[in-house]
Amino acid sequence: MAHALGGAAAPVVLRNTALDADAVRQARVDLAACFRMAARLGLHEGICNHFSFVVPGRDDLFLVNPYGWAFSEVTASRLLICDYEGNVIAGDGVPEATAFFIHARIHKNIPRAKAAFHTHMPNATALAMTEGPPLLFAGQSALKFLGRTVVDEDYNGLALDTDEGDRIAASIGDADIVFMKNHGVMVVGPTIAEAWDDLYYLERAAEAQRLALSTGRPLKQVRPDIAAKTAAQMREGDRESARLQLESVKRILSREEPDFLD
Repeated sequence: MAHALGGAAAPVVLRNTALDADAVRQARVDLAACFRMAARLGLHEGICNHFSFVVPGRDDLFLVNPYGWAFSEVTASRLLICDYEGNVIAGDGVPEATAFFIHARIHKNIPRAKAAFHTHMPNATALAMTEGPPLLFAGQSALKFLGRTVVDEDYNGLALDTDEGDRIAASIGDADIVFMKNHGVMVVGPTIAEAWDDLYYLERAAEAQRLALSTGRPLKQVRPDIAAKTAAQMREGDRESARLQLESVKRILSREEPDFLD
């Protein structure tokens, strides 16, 4: 199902540049931690899904996982740095083709989307396969996403060109979460921690909704005024909560899978 990106330039590792800065190293560690925890939680699918982050201090470059490696194998140094033309600027290998065409166009066209996480995680993807609104606001975790989601109804097959990448980027608009019908989900955010936090809770909310619907009983949705109030309360502390959650993830991995730091 995955495709290697063709035509990328041979890897060139730039030394003694901004790509070696502490902020870039930290971004590598944070992103690698997200890959590892996503694998633990079953949010990945083979070698097909991808997370990316704009390189700190370089809005023309982004970090992304290399083609052919599972999430559980990703390390900080294994992540690639690519430009928006498909050239690998640092690292060994190439990105998966759809990873490049989707993520490069999102980062180039939507400056606020510093992080872009795309998965086929089972519960959220299951909701994206149904008719009508995917996420219903019947559980507290779902309220985190009130007013922040959009649905891309126009599945066009694999994203193997810039036109489809541009179309997907345009579909995001002002949203942070995209349910890509017949496909999966995309989460964008200003930081790695916030994108991870949204990805995690989105899957939990989708799982709870799926389980509730499996009872055959109708969902009791939260009253709109209470839903809006609760969503606003959640947003007030979201950034700090996200930061602390990622720190927790890194502590766990440092004890149990310390090679993610390599």
